[in-house]
Amino acid sequence: MTARPHAVPALRLTAAALAAGLAVATAVGCAPDTTPTATAHATSPSASPTASTSPAPGGRPAKPLAVLTGQHHLTLTLLSARRLPHGAVTVRGLLKNTGKDLVVVPAELRGNETAVLKNGPSLAGATLVDFTGGKRYYVLRDTDARPLTTTGLSQLQGGESVPIFAQFPAPPAGTSRVDFELPLFDSATITLSK
Repeated sequence: MTARPHAVPALRLTAAALAAGLAVATAVGCAPDTTPTATAHATSPSASPTASTSPAPGGRPAKPLAVLTGQHHLTLTLLSARRLPHGAVTVRGLLKNTGKDLVVVPAELRGNETAVLKNGPSLAGATLVDFTGGKRYYVLRDTDARPLTTTGLSQLQGGESVPIFAQFPAPPAGTSRVDFELPLFDSATITLSK
């Protein structure tokens, strides 16, 4: 069997490309501490964005920004919408099946962009709408068209809830209120925090 002299340089080139990709992802705020990349069912309880982890002054649980009602007994409780220093907004919340039966998470939640559909179930259909500025902001994507949002959502047991997040480009600094929209759910006006 003859050795393949070009295999080692190719592996080095691949490793270098991966390292560069990670550096770019970190620079744009996709580091693990700012944007979870695990699927909804694999997030750790300590990282879950529940109301009890976001206490208001005085130690009380923070009041949700909004509760959106969807189809099939699904609700989406928005817990925070925070501007990040690098020009993005991260929205966090809880997706819950308020019914007793198993619910398949609707495919419509991932939107209809062809490049995103190949990445499977997600919340890539979510948008922020700045009515004052007349702009709609879609979920950010990485260089492989993977949406920067919760992925792997397939089904929820009765009463089950999972933490979710979605990251968007930030509207202008003067915009503090936007509408959060997700297919098959009510929309809600929310306030962005710093």
